[in-house]
Amino acid sequence: MTGPNPNAECAINLDRAAPTPIGEQIFASLKGAILSGVLASGDRLPSGRDLAVQLGVARGTVRAAYDRLVDESLIFGAGSAGMRVCSEIPTSSIIPTPAMPPPNRPLLPFGRPQSGGVLPFQMGVPSQTDFPAKTWHRLMANAARADRSFSQVYGDPQGEQELRVQIAAHLAVSRQLRCHPDQVVVTSGYRQGLALALTALQVTGAEAWIEDPGYPLGRRAMELAGLCVVPIPVDSEGICVAEGIRKAPDAKIALVTPGQQAPLGVCLSPARRLALTDWAAGRDAWVIEDDYLSELQLDGRAAPALASGPDADRVIHIGSFSKTMSPVIGVGFVVCPPLLATRFIEVASTLSPAPSQTIQRALAEFMSGGHYLRHLRKMKALYTFQRSIAIEGLTELPATIETSGLALKIPLLDHADDKRLALRARELGIAPVPLSAWYASPSNATPGLLASITNIRADNCETACRELNELLNALLKQ
Repeated sequence: MTGPNPNAECAINLDRAAPTPIGEQIFASLKGAILSGVLASGDRLPSGRDLAVQLGVARGTVRAAYDRLVDESLIFGAGSAGMRVCSEIPTSSIIPTPAMPPPNRPLLPFGRPQSGGVLPFQMGVPSQTDFPAKTWHRLMANAARADRSFSQVYGDPQGEQELRVQIAAHLAVSRQLRCHPDQVVVTSGYRQGLALALTALQVTGAEAWIEDPGYPLGRRAMELAGLCVVPIPVDSEGICVAEGIRKAPDAKIALVTPGQQAPLGVCLSPARRLALTDWAAGRDAWVIEDDYLSELQLDGRAAPALASGPDADRVIHIGSFSKTMSPVIGVGFVVCPPLLATRFIEVASTLSPAPSQTIQRALAEFMSGGHYLRHLRKMKALYTFQRSIAIEGLTELPATIETSGLALKIPLLDHADDKRLALRARELGIAPVPLSAWYASPSNATPGLLASITNIRADNCETACRELNELLNALLKQ
């Protein structure tokens, strides 16, 4: 049995100075809420006594309004279950509402997965079948039981100390990034980390370098933060620092993916790393390092984090557990330079506190027990195998496949409409994304498809590869 719908109270606006009687206002407000769908079929209204107390009116006034709603067959009495909205509203009472225009979704071509089932080749999600669910659920249960002994107070907005210690220790080994736990701020993921950094830096109106091609959500976040984004081309050595200095020497931010460039997969060369940090130091600018895919480097050991270098005191490192574990966990982190630590903690305390303490404690135990490192080793081996069977299954493609992180990059002819192809692919049950959506400058965009290998398995590989082979071969014959 459901409780009273609080929307019933929210839908009532009383104007005691108006000539309309209070009872008439209550009746009209509730009737409008029912007809507009704010109160849906079967919703329970508050009891007459409770609503009268909430509104500061006599019980008889509310009872009279309810009686009129019953007379119009809009609500009915359900005994101990209270007053409920009728399942069928009389057609004479229905007020037609104008159709809503479809919302503008500028990132729709990017095809970011939101909810529902994951399709083969879909970008942005880890394997759906290899999450260590049994271990994770046990640790979550342990953390939930431990919560009973904690005081009912707000958690540390910077993040639980035990998790920050584990993150700092892990980064020292895996990313060669030595930092103090007090430099770590726990977030709900990469996007909150980026928002935290942009808020703390307070550079609204300034120019910012972005990689071109680069992560569409990162680019849009910079625009929404009021920055003037300047697309900087990427080549085989990563972002072209010299071109950035030529186009926007006084930019205050550079957002980069130096470990595995998104989406091309190249690693920022040592010379470019040095040039980038030198530029930031000389121009009083900041480099935001998106640790895209973290240490999930399938060919050899992951490159050290840009923030691990000796001249990296102007680098803000953002990571998350979304790709290595699961986006459902909703945990990420920022490693801020000592110069900015106080500012970041202040912003986190007032605007962007850390996520659930229970999840943080479970993740800390997951890391301290060695489960995280074992999981990473398992996933690297699994993804390497899945990449190999995907490449083998796509031998009929009319293009040369290139590897790019956890995806395959499939170049297309210059005239190809990769966005249309991506939509057609979804109709066939596969979900590669268009490469052109990653470019900030449409005139520079190179058509292609990005196909993730994280959810290519033995039971779906043959079908998925056949559909993609046929789709692209049909394009070639046009």
